[in-house]
Amino acid sequence: MATTLTPQREQHAVAATRPRLAGPRKVRRNWLAGLAGWLWLAVIIIPLYWIVITSFKAQSSYYTTNPLVPPDSPTLANYRLVIKSDFAQYFLNSLVVTVGAVVPAVAVSFMAAYAIVRGGRGWFLRSVNSLFLMGLAIPLQATIIPVYLIIIRLHLYDSLLAIVLPSIAFAIPLSVLVLSNFIRDVPKELFESMRLDGVTERGMLWRLALPLTRPAVVTVTIYNALFIWNGFLLPLILTQSPSKRTLPLALWTFQGQYSVNVPAILASVVLTTLPILALYVVGRRHILSGLTAGFSR
Repeated sequence: MATTLTPQREQHAVAATRPRLAGPRKVRRNWLAGLAGWLWLAVIIIPLYWIVITSFKAQSSYYTTNPLVPPDSPTLANYRLVIKSDFAQYFLNSLVVTVGAVVPAVAVSFMAAYAIVRGGRGWFLRSVNSLFLMGLAIPLQATIIPVYLIIIRLHLYDSLLAIVLPSIAFAIPLSVLVLSNFIRDVPKELFESMRLDGVTERGMLWRLALPLTRPAVVTVTIYNALFIWNGFLLPLILTQSPSKRTLPLALWTFQGQYSVNVPAILASVVLTTLPILALYVVGRRHILSGLTAGFSR
């Protein structure tokens, strides 16, 4: 015998079958992590703040004032001194070395990564990939003497090309590793469809793989540019003439026999950092997408 429910009982029955919504959860604030974040921010900001304000101080008042207090009378004398001390020549040398090393390194690394990923599973490509990975385990400091002897034998000592060639060699292994991982994430169906349309491997390399891996290419380019721009050991060992100095070596210009012009050195550091900051501002969107791509897949 069927039983009929009154409208009130029917509403109570429907409400009982509905899932109960959880109440508002209390957000637990991680005060320890927040404190650690502020401490890390202070560790980064305070040295940068000290560098900037000290570059506007006079050398005579540097040792007599509080290092963290801004100068009472800021001066641009340190920047004028840096610019007059052949800063343009050092800047041009660093620019030539960085561009001359980054462009070939990224181009060769991209083509090598494409060949390793799309070239099948032959023993030759596996050996090449292992060789690139082995290059990651060899530090620059351990090979500086063999590199020096090779540069001497090639009669390239005391030239910008002596810095460019080793910089290319040391930039390739990490670049190949990063770019090969990104090319491996490109769907194979896209390559197959382009192959059915009659596109060659070279066409798929530049028309498909390059646009889809642009964030990785930009990230690798900026990372290598930063590493080569700030390089000190190779210019120190492989060059001798003042006209072949790069910006890191130019800091020696403001070091005397008995004293060091700290404000002038920091002014040179600020001017040296500006191109890197400009490069980051231009490619920051690609850098962020390249660094976070592995977490979004």
